[in-house]
Formats: sequence, C-alpha cells, structure tokens
Amino acid sequence: MAAVLASPLTAPLGVALVWVALLGPALCALAVLLLRRRAVVLVADVVASSVVLLCGVALLAGVADGGAAVVTAGGLLRVDPLAGYLLVVVGAVALTATWGGLSPARARSRRGGRYTALVCLFLAAMVLAVVADDLGVTWVAVEGTTITTAFLVGFAGGRRAVEAAWKYVVLASVGVGIAFLGLVLLYAATRAAGDPTLSWVRLVTDRPAVDPTVARMGLLLAALGFATKAGLAPMHAWLPDAHSQAPAPVSGLMSGVLLAVAFGAVLRIQRLDAVLLDGTAVRTLLLVGGLLSLLVAAVLVVTQRDVKRMLAYSSIEHMGLVAVAAAVGGRLALAAMLVHLLVHGLAKASTFVMAGRVLAVERTTTIADVHGLVRSAPRVGIPFLAGAVTLLGLPPSGLFLTEAALVVAGLRAGYGWAMAIVLVLLLVVFVGMGRAVMAMTLGARPEPAGPPEAVAAATEALTAPLVPVVLALTAACLLVMATPLAGTLDSVVAVLGGAP
Repeated sequence: MAAVLASPLTAPLGVALVWVALLGPALCALAVLLLRRRAVVLVADVVASSVVLLCGVALLAGVADGGAAVVTAGGLLRVDPLAGYLLVVVGAVALTATWGGLSPARARSRRGGRYTALVCLFLAAMVLAVVADDLGVTWVAVEGTTITTAFLVGFAGGRRAVEAAWKYVVLASVGVGIAFLGLVLLYAATRAAGDPTLSWVRLVTDRPAVDPTVARMGLLLAALGFATKAGLAPMHAWLPDAHSQAPAPVSGLMSGVLLAVAFGAVLRIQRLDAVLLDGTAVRTLLLVGGLLSLLVAAVLVVTQRDVKRMLAYSSIEHMGLVAVAAAVGGRLALAAMLVHLLVHGLAKASTFVMAGRVLAVERTTTIADVHGLVRSAPRVGIPFLAGAVTLLGLPPSGLFLTEAALVVAGLRAGYGWAMAIVLVLLLVVFVGMGRAVMAMTLGARPEPAGPPEAVAAATEALTAPLVPVVLALTAACLLVMATPLAGTLDSVVAVLGGAP
C-alpha cells in the first residue's frame, strides 16, 4: 500500500491531511444541520467516509517504510504507521457501511438529517481517537463515540431500541470510567517519576522509571476499560443488544470500526506495558479475554434466533481472535491481527448492510422465518451468503489465512494449548452460524406474500447499490495477496514492538 503512493509526504501536507481527516466529517455534519437538503442528507456520511479513507491512505503511504510521523496541535495529534493504518480501516469500513446503507427514504424523513449528522460526528470522534498521541485525548474521543452512537442505537425508537441504548450507555460508561481511573494512575506513576505525561510517544521513547505497582494497576485498568468498548468478554454484554437494535449501517460501523478503534487504544496500552514494565500483565489480560470471548461467542451463536444478534456474537468471536493474536505477539501474529481487523471490518459491514435488506424484504430478522433468500431475492441472498462465508473464514476469505497465521504463530510461541482451544471454539461457531446461514439462504423458496405497506421498503432494498458490498467482499478476499501491504505491515508491527 505504501508503495502505491511513492511520493514523499511533506510535513505541511501531512499536517493538512490530519486536519482534513479530523474536521471533514465534522464539517459534513454541520452542512447537514445547516442546509437541510435531501441530497446533502443522503450523501454527507458517504463523503465524510471517503475523505477519511483518502486521507488515511495518503498518510499511511507517507509514514510507512521509515517515513517520519506527522505531528500537529503541539504534539497532541500524531500519525505514525499504526494510526495511519487504523485511519484506512476506519475510512474503508465506514465507506462500505454508509455507501451500502444509502436510503432515500431515510433522507426524506424528518429525522434523516439527525441520523446523518450523528454518523458524521461518530466518524470524527473515531478519527480523533486514532490520531491522538495523548492518551487523555484518546479517552475523550472514545467517550465521544459513546455519546453519538447511543442516539444511533436508539434511533429506530420503541421499547427494545431505547432499552438497548440505555444498556449501551451504562456499560460503556462503566468501561470508559475504568479506563479513566487507569489513566489517572498512569499519570500519577509518571508524575512520581518526575516527568508527568500521558503522551504515548514520550512514554515509549523516554521510558521513565515509574513505580511498577501503580503503573501496572493503571495500565491494566486502562486496558480493561478500552477493552469494554472493543467488545471483549466479560465486558461484552452491551454489544449484542446495541447491534441488534441499531440501523444496519450503524451496526456495521460499530462492529467493523468502533471495535477496531477501541482495540487500537488497547494495543497502545500493551506497548506501554512492554516498555515500562515486563509486558506480562496486559498480555495475560488479552489472552484470557480473547479466549473467554471465543467461548462466549461459541456458546451463544448456536442459540441465536435473530440474525443481527448472531452477527454481533460473531464480532465478539473475531475480537477474541484479535486479542489472542495481540497476546501471542511477534511479527507473524501481529501482522495477521492487523489484516484481520481490516478484513473483518469490511466483511462485517457488508453483511450487516445486507442483514438490513433482509429485514426490508422479509420484514423480520428472525432466522427461523427466513428461507430461500438466494432464490426468492438473489440481490439480497447472494451477497448476504457471500458475506457470511467470508466471516466464517472459508477460502478464499482473507480471514482463513489470518486465522491460519495466528495458529502457526501461536504454536511457534509455545501457546499450543491456547491454539487448540481456539480451533475447537472456531469449529463450534462455524457449525452454529453456518447452519443458520444455510437455512436462510439455501432453504426451500417460500410462498410469495407481503402486505402493500411493505412494498416500498422491499423495493428500495432490492434496488439498493451492490457495488460497495461487492468491492468490500472482493477486497476482503484479495487484500492478503497485495504485495505492497507487506512493507506497510512491517512498519505498523514495528510500532507495536514486533520484529521489523
């Protein structure tokens, strides 16, 4: 990827790109609220996602392979290879969700502008969380994602949506509260060492002699708090309800992007633990949390009756794999983890978008009530099946290779027992989710039916754009074969402490 844009990134241009990526979505939200035109409401979030993606690609190409990090705002904002890569993840997955979720009916509704503005502000908050060097600013940005997505989760209205939104607010606030306490302790530890700071790069570079007990407690609490927003068990309870009640594009954004952004903060904390201490505390937390997340997903995926809740538990499964890869460490595991984040995001956003179209066509997301989608509605059933197959890790899915790479890296690192658990739990998820998807898509064709009031929604779903879903799923299968990506991954892995 870095090799594609071979021209060097000058400092002024890099700074400008950071601010464009950060302010672009916010300005799109402002345009929606001020102009209130249907065309603006319809495409503002797509424009915001495109801006983030283009800026992310340019910044990643400039800082990867030995390029200097882009620093601005007095050092509060900093783009290194990890931040650049996460910007690409945010932009690519957000573009898939927003473009695939284009809805003229929503744009015509009275609340359509509010929805689009909230999505744009959500993107701005995630960009800030990614580019912030100061961990305190990262915390503020993550809290900002909670505020914006709480309204989006409850956007549909109704008792279940409002209940899911409140549950999300309470549990997410508990998580960010724990993270806040951890950062306070970390700051106290650096203050006692004579150099008070929450700057990630200063802590990694200067390596102050902090009090090990206070620093370890602070890092563990911070990692646990951010892991709550990343959907890791046992702090995962908000995720299935929130994803099942939010509009489908928002579910795709939360599952494919928000979890990755929150886990990016966990990766920063893990690197600090390795630099300031011995690195075992956060590594153990991630290994236990990852395996527990896989167990929760395996147990509950097979019992789900709602397709969106099933996809939500699939997200917990994949974040568990990401956490295990981070715990294993090393070049291969970390590279597999980074690719997994991007591929999972693209596939999950696509599948959630198609789940929304399933709801529009079938008027239900209950698994037992949906049959034969490939025959009755091929424009919905075939892409939905392709997305589910990609998530299950069947070849040619990129997730097949990342999961295989994780197992190989784990065996090399002496985690054979953990890899055995991972493989067993992955098999359970595969059987449970695969059975449900096969019944929904390849079952017998149902008798045609449908009340007149459902015709408009079904027609919009059947004529909605397939290009973003096709592009995302194609990328999810072919990204691992992109040779230029290898050098970029080495740069990102080096930031995380892996061998270059």
